[in-house]
Amino acid sequence: MTTATRSETVPDLPTVADVLPGYEASTWYGVGAPKNAPAEIIAKLNIEINAALADPKMKARLADLGGMVLQGSAADFGKLIAEETEKWAKVVKFSGAKPD
Repeated sequence: MTTATRSETVPDLPTVADVLPGYEASTWYGVGAPKNAPAEIIAKLNIEINAALADPKMKARLADLGGMVLQGSAADFGKLIAEETEKWAKVVKFSGAKPD
């Protein structure tokens, strides 16, 4: 388990962070919109997507697939993207990887 917290599906399975504090690597998915999309459209999408993610059937299905729900605002998602970009940019730089 490489996420920062234990899975609700298999709570007895330790995370890598249990042995290596600070370790976290996870996959995430989100819904994006064009940069200049109207704020009211973004707000409506956010409300409806969060409502779907709060539905017990949706949560159960995502859990069955090994997923964990992260609800939040468009700003929260933007922050996640920025943090993940910064984190993985450091990993790539440290590795010395270069594009072909």
